Amino acid sequence: MTDSAADEDKDPDIELFVKAGIDGESIGNCPFSQRLFMILWLKGVVFNVTTVDLKRKPADLHNLAPGTHPPFLTFQGEVLTDVNKIEEYLEERLAPPKYPRLAAKNRESNTAGNDIFAKFSAYVKNTKPDQNRALEKNLDKALAKLNDYLNSPLPDDVQSGRHSGDGLSDRKYLDGDELTLADCNLLPKLHVMKVVAKKYRNYDIPSEFSGIWRYLGNAYSRDEFTNTCAADMEIEEAYKPVAKRLGK
Repeated sequence: MTDSAADEDKDPDIELFVKAGIDGESIGNCPFSQRLFMILWLKGVVFNVTTVDLKRKPADLHNLAPGTHPPFLTFQGEVLTDVNKIEEYLEERLAPPKYPRLAAKNRESNTAGNDIFAKFSAYVKNTKPDQNRALEKNLDKALAKLNDYLNSPLPDDVQSGRHSGDGLSDRKYLDGDELTLADCNLLPKLHVMKVVAKKYRNYDIPSEFSGIWRYLGNAYSRDEFTNTCAADMEIEEAYKPVAKRLGK
């Protein structure tokens, strides 16, 4: 093998910088960090992960990406700081035949569940008991919409004959049986919502949302998801100052 062929066969030099947890070393609560971590893992590329303690941000990191909070990424020495642009960049640079494409085939898969996090934030930050029920209903409504999407057959499944179009879909993830960029975006937020709403509002995702529970069950069986998650305690601690107690 020539040197240039060997170089081409080598993975690019990638380092992902993510927010550190309370101990300054483990993975902290940050859905955006987890999103990029999942993408790199699913791409099957070799990469390094560095946790950044925001209380003691090292000087060399400050020089690398001044004024930037994690997550950010270095790719062959180039510093990338915008999460959406990093996602596009990785999809373009880590492409077939060596790396899998992760983009969803169905456009709706990218927007399914995209209002859940905002509804959840309003619900846990609220301090007025008289508004609690309405905000909880808004969250239920957003989750119901996602549940409907997960239980409805995908258009290309119906067109290709993989699904008759009648009855519920049994696919594992948003866009089919493989994790895509859409899942890397939604799952970390859905997990944070589940942990925080339970801890601070004793809220559970309604059991009748079978599509969401199937989706989460499939996600929790994947190392790419569970091993990039912050510990529940990290997530709960991160929301301690945010999740307001309901007044009397």
